[in-house]
Amino acid sequence: MPITVDDVRKIARLARLAMTDAEMATAKSQMSGIFGLIAEMQAVDTAGIEPMSHAQDTVQRLREDEVTEPDQRDLFQSLAPQAERGLYLVPRVVE
Repeated sequence: MPITVDDVRKIARLARLAMTDAEMATAKSQMSGIFGLIAEMQAVDTAGIEPMSHAQDTVQRLREDEVTEPDQRDLFQSLAPQAERGLYLVPRVVE
């Protein structure tokens, strides 16, 4: 899809960019290069290729999900200005 200077002008207006004619010409060539690269990537046959979640086939080393800290909720609740049934009470800020 060839891009024109008018297309760049419309994009600049929508993006609220003030561009000179030289900047528009530069942007036109850069956008044409980007669209050319997109067209080249879309031309690649990817039939039968499974999507990957990562470029390398690695496995994360995960630790067991176990409790490592003692339960100190009652201690923390006793230090709070207001607490009720395991919840911290805070002043209402939005009406």
